[in-house]
Amino acid sequence: MNKIIELVNNFALMSLLAVGGGTAVLPEMKHDTVDLHHWVSETQFADIYSLGQLAPGPNMTCVSLIGYEVSGVAGLLAVLIAFFFPACLLCYFVSKIWDAAEGSPWRGAVQRGMAPIVIGLMLAGCYALGKTASYNPSRDWEFNLLTLAIGAAVAVVLSVTRINPALTILAGGAAGYLLLS
Repeated sequence: MNKIIELVNNFALMSLLAVGGGTAVLPEMKHDTVDLHHWVSETQFADIYSLGQLAPGPNMTCVSLIGYEVSGVAGLLAVLIAFFFPACLLCYFVSKIWDAAEGSPWRGAVQRGMAPIVIGLMLAGCYALGKTASYNPSRDWEFNLLTLAIGAAVAVVLSVTRINPALTILAGGAAGYLLLS
């Protein structure tokens, strides 16, 4: 199958499953792009996601780098459209229904039911990314405790301060470079 069609199929489906944000589909994205299709390596995947967190705008524009890696500029554009357009359409039509159901008891029930699903998907994404970022090639899939400590420190700093997350990503990257190289 044409690689661009494969990219579109994979990222369009992930777009519709990204309930609560792109982090919710990170485990599936990693599985598809790294394990199944071998489009990028685990290290590249972690680097691409980190760049997406650092760049201005929606953090999941980082998916375009996967498309670029696979099929150049055509892949980049195909993945951007495939990942964002279906979700935009879905949100548009759901918002029409949502607004029409204002005051309905089922609307509150749906909101309460979706909250644990979104939290679980986001935690699964964080776990998958943390496992990938903590990979230590010298010890087959053992977590690197120093990498985990840096990640935990960043999480604590972000939860107790109002510091810009980009600064914590840069500081974490600098600490990892200095301590792990």
